[in-house]
Amino acid sequence: MKRVSVDIGGTFTDCFVVWDDAYIEGKALTTHHNLALGFNEALTDACKQLDVEASTLLSQVDSVRYATTLGTNALIERKGPRIGVLVTSGFKSTIPLSRARGYGEGLPEIQQMDIPNAARPQPIVPIPMIREVRERVDYLGQVFWKLDEADVRLRIRELVDAGAQALVVMFTNSVVNSAHELRVREIFLDEYPAHLLGAIPILLSHQVAGRKGEYARGTSTIMDAFLHQTMYHGLGTLELNLRAQGYTKPMLVSHNSGGMAQLNSTDALQTVHSGPVSGVAASEHLAAQAALGNVVATDMGGTSFDIGIVDQGGVKHYDFNPVIDRWLVSIPMVHLVTLGAGGGSIARFDRMFNSVEIGPQSAGSDPGPACYDRGGTKPTVTDADLVLGYLDPKHYANGRIPLNPKRAKQAIEDHLCDELDLDVVATSKLIKRNVDQHMANGIAGELRTRGYEPKDFTILAYGGNGPLHACGIANSLGVSRILAPPYSSTFSACGAGNVNQMHIHEMSTWTVLFNPAAKSFFSDYSTFNRSVEELERRGREDLQRQGMTPEQIKYRLELDMRYGNQRVQTAVVTEISRFNAQRDVLALMDQFHKSYGTRFGEGSQSPEAGVRINTIRVCAYVEQPKVAFAKLKLNGKSLPSPAEASRRTVHFVGHDKPIETPIFDDRALADGTHIAGPAIVVTRATTYLIEPGWNFHAVAQGGVWFIRNSAGEKAS
Repeated sequence: MKRVSVDIGGTFTDCFVVWDDAYIEGKALTTHHNLALGFNEALTDACKQLDVEASTLLSQVDSVRYATTLGTNALIERKGPRIGVLVTSGFKSTIPLSRARGYGEGLPEIQQMDIPNAARPQPIVPIPMIREVRERVDYLGQVFWKLDEADVRLRIRELVDAGAQALVVMFTNSVVNSAHELRVREIFLDEYPAHLLGAIPILLSHQVAGRKGEYARGTSTIMDAFLHQTMYHGLGTLELNLRAQGYTKPMLVSHNSGGMAQLNSTDALQTVHSGPVSGVAASEHLAAQAALGNVVATDMGGTSFDIGIVDQGGVKHYDFNPVIDRWLVSIPMVHLVTLGAGGGSIARFDRMFNSVEIGPQSAGSDPGPACYDRGGTKPTVTDADLVLGYLDPKHYANGRIPLNPKRAKQAIEDHLCDELDLDVVATSKLIKRNVDQHMANGIAGELRTRGYEPKDFTILAYGGNGPLHACGIANSLGVSRILAPPYSSTFSACGAGNVNQMHIHEMSTWTVLFNPAAKSFFSDYSTFNRSVEELERRGREDLQRQGMTPEQIKYRLELDMRYGNQRVQTAVVTEISRFNAQRDVLALMDQFHKSYGTRFGEGSQSPEAGVRINTIRVCAYVEQPKVAFAKLKLNGKSLPSPAEASRRTVHFVGHDKPIETPIFDDRALADGTHIAGPAIVVTRATTYLIEPGWNFHAVAQGGVWFIRNSAGEKAS
């Protein structure tokens, strides 16, 4: 297997190369003005380790896979085309009203509670760019008001004259009858043919999101249109860069659903948060292969701290109505919680609590933390880590980024020390302690709101800064062990190479399995089966368009079910893909009954209210070869600490005086190496901080267990 996987983050571009039996990590700063430059630098870094030319490597690899933050950055910066929207007459305010949730959606809880300062986000589509069209389809899909085609032509011309650079069509109930949206596209292409210079893309809401709910479907389509141009040019540039270096195969793009597809089969919205989701995919695969049980995936990069949960057996948690930036959308996306707690997160004085608040603002890669010496002036987590002695100024990122300790100290002193009345070391300790507590609180909150306890999970700490803060997170969380997985610095890039080619299609339905009023069970099997067959057909066509054969394609059926008119829906993955008899209906109801009881407590089920399916979802996928992970349990093998590379004075949270601390190099990652803290291990890819009272245990493939002294020597 030969493969290149890339995770383009907000600060660093990570490259993971599989070259037969060799697994190689490459890293470079992200070049936001031209992502291809950062990719080339990271790939060159990996090629030097293999002693292979980049053009030779790209001409021989099976695939190149990208996970990117292009879409996320475009939303943050509000860089996108002017969009025009056509809606059903009478529904012009659906998008601006944002279900009366726009003031708080996407904000931290403390800001959602700050009602006096509540403010809606800057709209992607201003109200004057929304036009009503005379048409109406009812909830059953029957045409109530025939489409007025003359009105359509008039509204399209008005939007184009107003400067629309992309057009969105969002009609009520188009997911059950899409005829009107499809006819609008025909009219639009008749008026403005696609071959004309300056042609405008048109997006239909029923093709972007297949579920009912006009607002979420509308925002999904608007965001897709808003990101379309940025993704087209950004990913197109990356693909041209590959072609110039001898790569001839289709480029693959990671999706936030946990799968991937070729560029020509990828919607822009599917790429948002695809990097962190790739890390969750790698965690799922690692948990299964290394027998880790329940896992919390935590990715501390340069910009953010991302949390994902993988249940034992590799079951991922999905959000089917996630909030992206400030907008509720209707796409299936692997569940993530993102905190502004990366290495580049800016520390600022909190007057209310006379303390330091971390993030969510980040210095990113340009200008970056003050210590990068690239023009940054605000103190960050990385600056504090440097002042405390955790980072080597000459060997950070394998020496590619020399750090300036004077700049770090100056930034902290100028912005924080006077306000806090603390010296620079004490202030840096406060930054370190607060960011570790912030991340630990995020993990604990995410687990406990789902009924879990942190002690029942293995915490994975990866990303460029994960191993540096692993012990601090564990101290704040109250757990006695934490794992830095193999290839921790580029773990999300590794995950981007481990996902399957996959497409998810879904549709809203009103399928009553049990009607309590009539005391009857569902019997219209053919209608349900046709819906499943239609979704399978869409997924099959997507994958066949990418060169897959029908024999390679597998399907997974998932149903969103509820009792009666409850608001809560439970997703049920079922092996029953077709209804052939009443026993199939009863078997599905029984599966839902058990799943609901497991989630909400046995006895909470309410079958007397009726049982209903609201959404039918089909995942079509083709399994791909994956990176093989070794067993990561401690096996009793213990090697003595390798020779120290050097020593330096280090300041630790909870210790008043500095400690002379041994520094080790890559040799410490040999399987079985044990190092008692305090110590620091500096490798070419990342830094492992072993705090006092903790032990470093290296296992296979460069994985590392951090174990508290009182926890003994065995990781189970």
